[in-house]
Amino acid sequence: MILINLLPHREAARKKQKDQFFTQLALSAMLGGIIGGVVFTWYQGQISDQQSRNAMLQQEISRLDEEIKDIAGLQKEIASLRARQTAVEDLQADRNLPVHLLDELVAQLPDGIYLKTMKQEGQNVLLTGVAQSQERVSELLRNLGNESPWLTRPELIEIVAANVPVNAREQRRVSNFTVRVALKRPAPKDANGAATPAAGAAAPGKV
Repeated sequence: MILINLLPHREAARKKQKDQFFTQLALSAMLGGIIGGVVFTWYQGQISDQQSRNAMLQQEISRLDEEIKDIAGLQKEIASLRARQTAVEDLQADRNLPVHLLDELVAQLPDGIYLKTMKQEGQNVLLTGVAQSQERVSELLRNLGNESPWLTRPELIEIVAANVPVNAREQRRVSNFTVRVALKRPAPKDANGAATPAAGAAAPGKV
């Protein structure tokens, strides 16, 4: 017996292929959505971890900024304390300078010179006096520049010739002078605790 299929098999095959295509398309879309969701979730986790790290770094930066401010404050306090210490040391070093100044002037003044005024301005001393001659003034400058352990850098500001009456009939020629000289601060104490002048040592017998 011969069987003949009179149904539209081609249309049925096309429909079956179409159904398979849509099924595969739907499965692909679902798979793509799942993969996309997984990737999105992974990236979100990475972003969240990075944000957590950024927050932690920001906290550390803030803490370090506070520490830097504290260090800056400490540095200012240290600088202030050092300035005060330097001021105290300078005062301690300068308290005996007037004594050494008077002692050195007595020792270094040549014969034929006497002082009229003496004025200290910081580490400089302005001396005015009268000399029998200009050679005496030159000798004074040499003494102050070469032989004094407490005085340095003598500078002649002015020298003027004048006449001084000796008696009713006689006058003597003299030189009025003005000299500036700098004081030396004593150097730091040595290993034995003794203070020494900034340059050179005091001669024996001098304070």
